[in-house]
Amino acid sequence: MPRIARKKTCNAIFHVMCRSITEIQLFKDDFDKKIYMNFINKYQKLFKFRIFGYCLMDNHVHLIIDVNGSDISKVMHGINFSYAQYFNKRHKRHGHLFQDRFKSKMVQSERYLLTLSAYVHNNPIDIQKYKKCPEQYEFSSLATYLGLRKDPYLVIDIRFIMSFLGNYTKTARKKYLKLVYKCDDIKLKQEVEFENQETEYRSERKILVRNFKIEDIIEFVSAKFFISKINIYMKNRRDIIEARSILTILMRSLCNYKCSEICSALGNITAARVSRLSSIGIELIRDNEGYRNIIEEFIGQYAT
Repeated sequence: MPRIARKKTCNAIFHVMCRSITEIQLFKDDFDKKIYMNFINKYQKLFKFRIFGYCLMDNHVHLIIDVNGSDISKVMHGINFSYAQYFNKRHKRHGHLFQDRFKSKMVQSERYLLTLSAYVHNNPIDIQKYKKCPEQYEFSSLATYLGLRKDPYLVIDIRFIMSFLGNYTKTARKKYLKLVYKCDDIKLKQEVEFENQETEYRSERKILVRNFKIEDIIEFVSAKFFISKINIYMKNRRDIIEARSILTILMRSLCNYKCSEICSALGNITAARVSRLSSIGIELIRDNEGYRNIIEEFIGQYAT
């Protein structure tokens, strides 16, 4: 039976849920959960999506993702494929880890988004240890919402949802915690079950439009690294690896190019090489102050 096409749009907010196959836990320990969060951080740097909430349980994951102009399928494939490779290597196993494709549901209103975020943060209540204190669960963004700790993975954006509860921070946090506990109610839980939805929530959020031209990216990288455009296509030049890595990141992030399209654009290189260049580029953006805002710098010059 053919798969039903996933409903997607470049300015939607999604509730994403990923579950492991029946016979295995998705996370065997806290270290696995930290690695998964690190992959979210990695691909957030690449695709510039926003996370409005997360909760990692032993056999499933809840994420609230504002795609911000990116493709939800590419985002989740990158995160889950990378994690599955890591998991199989660490735990010496083979085969599928995730149960079918990830599930996703578009958010259709502010009320639903607020209820959804509370529901996601309510999940640890199922663990006896956290039944009366879900905010103490380490692998949830609830503690960040309540101002109890900074997000250790640097992925969460709490401002948008908390703005629904007023401008006074202390009062907003109290309201939010009450809503989290209220989400233990069966009727509220039913509101966030996965069903086919025809609508989506489009607020006044500013969305990053991914329609930049490859010619502009090549021109930008050429000027940034003081190299000719012809040299960018040289495959075995070690001195231009950084330039080609940043070029790859910009194409993946701002053109929504498929891997095959990037392979062709860079001179018929392999998919494995594109993956390696992407990893180098993400490391450069993360670790090198000179590249930290390279995507924003390009957008500032070429956005129309």
